[in-house]
Amino acid sequence: MANSDQPGGIINDVASVTSIVKAAMSGTRDPRLKEILDALVEHGHAFLQQVRLTDAEFEQGLAFVRAVGQACNERHNEVVLLADVLGFSTLVALLNNADESGRTPGALLGPFYRGGSPEYENGRCIACEGSPGAALFVHARVLDTSGRPVQDATVDVWQASPVGLYENQDASQPEHNLRGRFRTGADGMFTFRSVRPAGYPVPTDGPVGAMLAAQQRHPYRPAHLHFAIFAEGHATLVSQVFADDSEHLDSDVVFGVNRRLVGTFEHHEAGTGPHGDHREAYYTLDFDFILAEGTPTYPTPPIQ
Repeated sequence: MANSDQPGGIINDVASVTSIVKAAMSGTRDPRLKEILDALVEHGHAFLQQVRLTDAEFEQGLAFVRAVGQACNERHNEVVLLADVLGFSTLVALLNNADESGRTPGALLGPFYRGGSPEYENGRCIACEGSPGAALFVHARVLDTSGRPVQDATVDVWQASPVGLYENQDASQPEHNLRGRFRTGADGMFTFRSVRPAGYPVPTDGPVGAMLAAQQRHPYRPAHLHFAIFAEGHATLVSQVFADDSEHLDSDVVFGVNRRLVGTFEHHEAGTGPHGDHREAYYTLDFDFILAEGTPTYPTPPIQ
């Protein structure tokens, strides 16, 4: 009989599999990696036993995972989309950005975040000339949990257009349209002009779309703006702000709507309100973001 110094054993029955697999991984040196893999095996095996997956269903599952990977390209990340529509992304965001400190809740990064967005001075417009839609003026502050302004924070902003498409999905939009980076002033403020975003369906032409159809779920997200805020001495905040009058607030396909992230998109007629010189009806959004103490981290863009 061949000998091996690899921990493990010979399978006797269903009950013996999990412990033997975990024993085989017991030499994992990184304790955190070991904790994660042990839990993955334990809960994964428990899932298989609970649903008693058939051979055919297992093959279908493997084919689905393969198709998700094959659907990824430089402009679309189906893996992130799958994590989003299963609620994984929202759960991780809340686990890491929700506590009793009063910090702003986190929200999923989403599959359309890009690196290298253009830098703008406060007050500038992230909508390229000729972009359709009602103007939206955003006035926001970044504060710490004691209410003090956070100066020199970098704020990355991105959004869908009034027809519900991000620029990388829409050949008619210029590169990096409706994306930009700003820095907060001594008062923690950053301001910019854009156009009011629309709600939109997530991509449904891949395996995730087929899964949503099988679940009889709609693919829509409510209108929102994305924000990623980075500041020295503070934990990075990746979040979203949702229009209070948007459809699908209570049925977001990726479960991203948190009550504290619903903002008031206030409507103003031309010649009225804080931007009375604007010649057409417009919207304003005022919002405070609260950062917790910590070390900033930088998310890997799902697309470039």
